[in-house]
Amino acid sequence: MRILDRSVYVGPSLHAHFPVIRLELDLGALEAWPTGRLGAGYVDALAAALPGLAEHGCSYKTPGGFLRRMREDEGTWLGHVLEHVAIELQNIAGEEVTFGKTRSAGAPGVYTVVYEYEQRDEGIAAGELGLRLLCSLLPAAIRPADSVAEGWNWPEARDEFIRFAQRRALGPSTASLVRAAVNRGIPWLRLNDQSLVQLGHGKYQQRIQATVTGRTPHIAVELASDKEETNKILATLGLPVPKQELVQSENQAVRAARRIGLPVVTKPYNGNHGRGISIRLSSDEEVAQGYLIAREHSRSVVVESFLEGDDHRLLVVNGELVAATRRTPGHVVGDGQHTVAELIDIVNQDPRRGVGHEKVLTRLELDPQAQKMLDAAGLKADSVAAAGQVVHLRSTANLSTGGTATDVTDVIHPDNREMAERAVRAIGLDVGGVDFLTKNIAESYRKIGGGICEVNAAPGFRMHVAPSEGTPRDVAAPVIDMLFPPGAPSRVPVAAVTGTNGKTTTARMLAHITKMAGYTPGLTSTDGVYIDGQRTVQGDMTGPVSARMVLADPQIDIAVLETARGGLLRAGMGVNEVNVGAVLNVQSDHLGLKGVETLEQLADVKRIVVEVATDCAVLNADDPLVLKMSGYTEAKSICYVTLNPQHTLVREHIRAGGRACALEAGVNGQMIALYDRGGYIPLLWTHLIPATLEGRAMHNVQNAMFAAAMAFSLGIKLDAIRQGLRTFDSTFFQAPGRMNVFNEHPFKVLFDYGHNAHAVAAMADLAGRLDVAGRRIVVLAGPGDRRDEDLVAIAAAVAGRFDHYICRRDDNLRERAADEVPRIQAAALAAAGVAAEAISVIPDEQEAIDAALRMGAPGDLVLIFADALVRSWKQVTKFKPDGAAPAAASARRADEGPGVPSYVAEAPPRAVEAGAPAFSLEGLIRDERGVRLAPEAED
Repeated sequence: MRILDRSVYVGPSLHAHFPVIRLELDLGALEAWPTGRLGAGYVDALAAALPGLAEHGCSYKTPGGFLRRMREDEGTWLGHVLEHVAIELQNIAGEEVTFGKTRSAGAPGVYTVVYEYEQRDEGIAAGELGLRLLCSLLPAAIRPADSVAEGWNWPEARDEFIRFAQRRALGPSTASLVRAAVNRGIPWLRLNDQSLVQLGHGKYQQRIQATVTGRTPHIAVELASDKEETNKILATLGLPVPKQELVQSENQAVRAARRIGLPVVTKPYNGNHGRGISIRLSSDEEVAQGYLIAREHSRSVVVESFLEGDDHRLLVVNGELVAATRRTPGHVVGDGQHTVAELIDIVNQDPRRGVGHEKVLTRLELDPQAQKMLDAAGLKADSVAAAGQVVHLRSTANLSTGGTATDVTDVIHPDNREMAERAVRAIGLDVGGVDFLTKNIAESYRKIGGGICEVNAAPGFRMHVAPSEGTPRDVAAPVIDMLFPPGAPSRVPVAAVTGTNGKTTTARMLAHITKMAGYTPGLTSTDGVYIDGQRTVQGDMTGPVSARMVLADPQIDIAVLETARGGLLRAGMGVNEVNVGAVLNVQSDHLGLKGVETLEQLADVKRIVVEVATDCAVLNADDPLVLKMSGYTEAKSICYVTLNPQHTLVREHIRAGGRACALEAGVNGQMIALYDRGGYIPLLWTHLIPATLEGRAMHNVQNAMFAAAMAFSLGIKLDAIRQGLRTFDSTFFQAPGRMNVFNEHPFKVLFDYGHNAHAVAAMADLAGRLDVAGRRIVVLAGPGDRRDEDLVAIAAAVAGRFDHYICRRDDNLRERAADEVPRIQAAALAAAGVAAEAISVIPDEQEAIDAALRMGAPGDLVLIFADALVRSWKQVTKFKPDGAAPAAASARRADEGPGVPSYVAEAPPRAVEAGAPAFSLEGLIRDERGVRLAPEAED
């Protein structure tokens, strides 16, 4: 049993609309061993290792349903069991995950196992540990070799996994703030591996790190960390504080303690979590020892008078006390029968106690600090404490060291409440915790005394959110209300666009429209991330990482996300929802990759974008596969886009008050029209949109319609939409590789990134619509990772439409032979009836483009499908028609004149398609003198 493949989805995917992990699991010989055959002993052992499995309902949807399923005659297969084990392992580590599903992957014994996760590394580790656990419980005779290391111990592995998970988890305080934000509908992003979190998107974002917010003054944090200065400031305001001195040596500590008066407390100058604190020190020796303990955590040590009373934490948010808790140090209570060590084990059996912050309480530890407390009490670990005797294992009451917390918010005296609020305001904190000692919090400190020990920046919330006793307090909600007052925005509008072709141009058009409307857009696209029109990151940025990059930018106030198939299949979407989602088309491209074999499967992938749309789904009504997606969206409205003004379904949709964008013929040309709620809005003549080349480029007419429909659905004003479309052109600067036109040569150059049959056909159609006095020449290619039939389809899309064809390959061969792709396409052109003398095979992209440019004459049109866009565009713009041909392209046909290299292709080494006629021009590639150039082509 082994994991063949793993994918981690950070957002909506084919499997779920939240983060999940997908495992491709091969059971191997264990396919013949379902749990029914493994027997009750196996099930019982697994249930003993993970008792929480008893709560899993599975298909029975009631607690115990999963174990019941395992015990049935046939039982269930181990892939399904691994799903539940991975979920339960995360549960015991403190994560609330429940979703999972397991399906056969087609091949015998291979399963697709999907389960929810909260933390990426923890989720992956849960799957791996679960696999080891399942293998460890198998009979030795069928246990996979090397699946479990010798001496492997389940309890140790479990506890190590919990610690591993907690080191990567959000702390209890941060997690409570994130939950409160989610309850308010505020999105969040984790910005590092610790507790730095962004709440909200773009310019509306606020940041927190634990309970320090972006609004917490730095000087206030510094003051709170300076215990001496805090003490002085509070004292000057008449607030109750103990006497205190700062010391740097043992002798200074002893002298300070004598001046203050014994007993005293020693603590680190800038410590936290109760580390290094010693209390009730009543002799010079104890003070010296306390100094040394504190010195381990800080260069300077505070000596202060010891105050009698219970330890209370008073939490103040935005100037108001929101919770009060009495804290009790970790301890056990003797019963006259059990030893201290046994009592600790008994207390740790409390299901509320766990490792670290796993549970609401932390396990007690019999460590060196506990031993010191026992020594001070005259006890040992094997001592039997008297019945009712309280045996303290810590001197401080922190929950992280096993302490307990009791909520006292409802009984705190108003004077004590006011005192805490004044103290936090005096330091300047927006969120602060006051450590206050008093014998009775329900009585005024003015009457019975008491004192403030510390004012803490970044106070922990766990004791308030999940007290050991008393009422839990939602202390995170006031923080969120402070950062995002009711009614304040936290989200920027988000638009996502996908489709086989046109998504880059549409996304750029939409981003341009939003900029014309006064927004500061963030755009992800195939050539980079753009913030307010400036590229900040270069590369193909159409996946979830780039989406989060844009939403994390504090400048943007609207996001336009080009969303590609690859990112959706690899890691899902980068956002849980979008305001407007659009699908332009579903055409044959990338089929046969990553498990997507059919157009219907490709449509399922692209449909994710409209499944998560909340306001509007914009769909191509002319594409049947896209049209069907209307049944899968929960958006408030659907906007259909159609080039057919007679579209029956769209007409009925409009008559029902629905939204649509249609292309309509008029006296002055073609009009893009919007319909919404029974209204008719003539938007813009297509010939006024520069990117459409006076309305001839129908694919860009459609892209403009989608951009307009999306902008309208985002609430952008009509005038801004018109202005955006009228000022968006197809220059290389504004839309690199998207129908760029260069007119500075005697001939016209069309430059495009089209790399599938649908995109290539659109450009070929445009080339046919343009007025061309001379010849039409095309440089053709196809990505090496496409199927042979896809490469043939690309060639067929241009066959018969041009006067000369130059076939090339991309720089990245993608495991193809050096000239394999151009030879397949050359053969396909010949099979489609293109004359042999009209076909040239020049594999290198630069040489192919140079040949096409040198072939161009006044009045010609040269259409170049390029891959290396920047390099190729520079080659076009810097071309000098009078220059000599490069040496590498010296071979040329005599009848084409000097300086025009050309190669004639023989049949490709791989089959073009079943049943296709064979193509062979003498089976050779020759130069103008008849000299054979490529003998390796026979291989």
